[in-house]
Amino acid sequence: MRPRGFSIPKVMEKQETHLNRLDSFPIRSIKKENLGNQVFEQVKEMIVRGEIPAGKRMIESEIAESMGISRTPVREAVHKLEAEGLLNPLPKGGYVVRGLDISDIEETFEIRSILESFASYLAAHRYSDKEIVPLEEKMEEFQRYLDKHDLKELARINTEFHELLYALSRSPRLVKMIHNLRDEIYFLRKIILHSVDMAHLSNKDHREIIKAIKKREAKKVERLVRDHILRGKEFVINEIRKGNTNVNQYYF
Repeated sequence: MRPRGFSIPKVMEKQETHLNRLDSFPIRSIKKENLGNQVFEQVKEMIVRGEIPAGKRMIESEIAESMGISRTPVREAVHKLEAEGLLNPLPKGGYVVRGLDISDIEETFEIRSILESFASYLAAHRYSDKEIVPLEEKMEEFQRYLDKHDLKELARINTEFHELLYALSRSPRLVKMIHNLRDEIYFLRKIILHSVDMAHLSNKDHREIIKAIKKREAKKVERLVRDHILRGKEFVINEIRKGNTNVNQYYF
C-alpha cells in the first residue's frame, strides 16, 4: 500500500531552487470526508510553521500521489492556499511556497501593532477581574520554561497569552483580523523567542501589560503592546540583515 504522506526538508540546501520536487513523508491520516479541507489545513500548518520552506515547488499530481488521494481535493486545497497568499502559481505549472521579503515583514508587524494595541486598549476597559488570572498563569508558564532554558514552547505560550488578551476586547471582528495575520508571523515569533534576551524582554513586557490593565490604564496598555510588537519587528529585520539562516529559510 502506498504511504499516505509527503515531506519537505526543514531547511533548504544552498543549491536547492524553487523547482525541486516534493519528497514523501508520513502525515496525519486523511478521513474520507472533506478531503480538500484536510489537505488545506495540514499543508497550511506546515507552511506557517516553516516545515515547508519558502521556494519549495508544489505540484498537485505529486501531492495527490504521495497522499494516495485524487487530484480533486488537492486542487481545492491548493487554490485556497493561493487565495490566502501562501502559494504563488508558476508559469509552467505547479506552485511555489511564497516567502516574505523585508517589506512584507515590516508591513505585517506594523499592521499588527495597530490592531493588537487597539484590542489591548479595549481589553483594559472591558475585562473583568477574574479574566486576568489566565493571563497571569500564561505569564508564569512562560517564565518556568524560560528559567529551564526550554525555548521550544515559548512561541506557543506567547501566542496563547496574546489570544487571551485580545479576547478581552469583546470585539470578535477585531480578533478575527488579528488571527488572519497571526499565521504569517508564527515562525517569526519562534525566531524572536529563540533569543533568550528577547524572551526575557517579552515576558517583562507581559508583566507591565498586566500591571497596566489591572489599573485600567488603557492608553498605557496600548503603548506597551505597540512597542512590544515593533521591537520584535526590529529584531527580525536585524536578523535578516545579519544573514541568520533560521530566518532566511522564510525570507525569499
